[in-house]
Amino acid sequence: MSLPHAILTALLEKPSSGLELTRRFDKSIGYFWSATHQQIYRELGRLEESGLIRVLPAERPARGQKKEYEVLPAGRDELAAWVGRPEDPKPVRDPLLLRLRAAGVVGTGGLVAELRRHLGLHRGQLAEYEAIEERDFPPGPSGAEDRLRHLVLRGGIDLETFWVNWLTQALADVEGGAQRSRSRDTR
Repeated sequence: MSLPHAILTALLEKPSSGLELTRRFDKSIGYFWSATHQQIYRELGRLEESGLIRVLPAERPARGQKKEYEVLPAGRDELAAWVGRPEDPKPVRDPLLLRLRAAGVVGTGGLVAELRRHLGLHRGQLAEYEAIEERDFPPGPSGAEDRLRHLVLRGGIDLETFWVNWLTQALADVEGGAQRSRSRDTR
């Protein structure tokens, strides 16, 4: 149910065409809520049919012109109601965690390389988030909207920091366990 709310949020921030929305998802919202371009276009149609958004009238009608969407009052009301609705946290479903569990049964062959790859990916994402923070959120007072956006970014930074720390420890544990196992085998 959250994709329509992500789209409503993005359109309330700035009326956009489907193409502009997909670009914004790729650059910002997609960091914490991903969607394919096809899903976004399909959801725009549903939101329009539901009377939550509308296509803005074109200044000059032209064939093949991009449709630009805006949120209607019913869409704003739906988004406001959704913000206040209770929702339980979702369990983490990360295949890497399952791989670690499986490695306990079948061995760790190839796992170290995958842990290192994930560590590199999380370090890269952390660096990207920190660069965004430095660029877009200078120290000092800011408005409520910016403080909330910064809070979302800080959540991403904290999550990536967690993964970097956890993967560093997991690598040490897996590599240390493999070394202990090899030394036992050579006795």
